[in-house]
This record gives sequence, structure tokens and C-alpha cells, in this order.
Amino acid sequence: MDDSYPRGSARMNQPLERPAGSGTGGSSSDLTARAEQAARFVLERVPGTSPRIGLVLGSGLGGLADRFEAAEAIPYSELPGFPEPAVVGHAGVLVLGTLAGVPAVAMRGRAHLYEGHPAREATFPIRVLAALGIQGLFLSNAAGAINPEFKPGDLMAIRDHINLMGQNPLVGNVVPGDPRFPDLSAAWDPELRQVLHEASQSTGATLREGVYAAVLGPSFETPAEIRMLERLGADAVGMSTVPELITARARGIRCFGVSCLTNYAAGISSQPLDHQEVIETTERVADQFQDLVMAAVAAADRRITAASSG
Repeated sequence: MDDSYPRGSARMNQPLERPAGSGTGGSSSDLTARAEQAARFVLERVPGTSPRIGLVLGSGLGGLADRFEAAEAIPYSELPGFPEPAVVGHAGVLVLGTLAGVPAVAMRGRAHLYEGHPAREATFPIRVLAALGIQGLFLSNAAGAINPEFKPGDLMAIRDHINLMGQNPLVGNVVPGDPRFPDLSAAWDPELRQVLHEASQSTGATLREGVYAAVLGPSFETPAEIRMLERLGADAVGMSTVPELITARARGIRCFGVSCLTNYAAGISSQPLDHQEVIETTERVADQFQDLVMAAVAAADRRITAASSG
């Protein structure tokens, strides 16, 4: 699976170049304006684009972007304010087009908090996708299996999460349009999670379901930490995804997601943990993952559209 590429509103119709020195700086008061600016840039590069579904493709899972039709790719390095990932398996490219017949936009790679990005800036791309008009967001990641019934290579629909990252992207002054206290009691949309299970049946993919624990990283967890997470009710553990989910829910976007379980968590197996194992496992299950997501995206779009029109 090749994971490398060559490096709205009336206000969004103005020609725009990436401003000199534009990066991830800025206060919460201008976060929405910066997101709209980046969205204008995207619309200038890809006129007429109007994605309904967004996707975040995690470690080694970016090959799904190759299945977009009429695809246009923009490196993060050209997008105003986008933090660039520096982890193997994260190409750092925004891909727009249609996936399974649905107008969509995919982030091929993400920035992680452990790379030193503040939570608000690491999740800035989600605000740009919101400004582009997405109504549903699919999140994916590579994770370690904690549940003893799960094994490397399994796919897990995320039912809920435990945020142990010590950070929240909504800390600070309220961003215009965000609620101060978003409700996360059904953050991972139950109807869209059911869509994932239906897609697994239609594609023949085996799909588990469980709770994802998010930790800061970048070090892998200790066996004692994994025993703690198991007692807390976690089925899998990773170092991403939750900040994006929180930001998307603050913007009113319905979310669903899948973890690719790439290894046993620390202490469950005697094998040392290594990022290369993560990449190798995602490559092994790439076709199954991609077929599942394509079927789910098409069905999720129909459900979201019907709910919006009803």
C-alpha cells in the first residue's frame, strides 16, 4: 500500500494563496476565521468541491485515498495553518473527490499531540473540513489490542473512548460556533456504528466493537499501564483520534470510526512493540479495511442525508 504523494460561503470565492509564514499560530478568537481562510484556499484549488463526508486515515491506512475518483490532492505544506505530520505512514495530503459515489474529503495522515502540536492546532484540519461543509466524519487509527479476545489484524468499531491524553482541544476561550460544554454521551454515533456492522456483513469483514483509550505517547505503554486500562474498560489503546472527535462534535458533525488492531498491547505478548509492526499489519488488512469503509461511507451518507432532510 503506497502511502506517499509528491509533496461555502460568498467569502470563500476570493482567490487566495498560502500566506507567507502561515503556520499554526493564532488565538482562539480567530480560529474560525483561519479555518474559513483555509477552506477558501481549498475551494480555489478545487472549484466546486462540496464534500459531505470527511475521513481521517491513520497510520498505514492512507491507501484508501487511492480509491477516490476524480481525485485532487493538496499537500498539507500548501494549506494555510495545517500542521504537517512527521510519522511514517502519514503522508500529509488532503484528497478531495468521490468515494463510493459520495462527495468526500480525506486527510491522508494526521498530526499528533506527541509531536509537540497543541491540541487546538493538531485538530485545526477538522475545523477546515467543517468549514467545507462535511456532515459526517469517519476516523481511523492503528491501536494495540487490550481485550484478550481481540488479536492483531482485527478491525474494531469504536463504541466509546477514554481520554487519558491530559489535553482537550476545546480548552481556552470558546471558539465562535462551539458550545462551551459539548455533550459526549453519544459521541460515537450509534446509528453510524450500526452502519459499520452492516457494512462488515456485506463485505465479509470481521468487525469487533469496543472502547478506545487515548494516551499521549510517544512511548508505548508499560504492562502495568495496560493492566490499568483493561480494568478501566478499554479494549484498545492508541495515541490519536479523540481530540479530532471532540472538535468534530463541537462543530455538530456526526462521527464514527474504526481502529485497526495492529499488535498486542504491552504485557499481553512477550514480543517487543515496534512501529514497523503497525505498518506491516495495516498493509496486511488494507483491502478488508478499505472495502469495509467504502461500503460504510455510502450507507452513512444515505442515513445522514435522510436525517437532515427529515
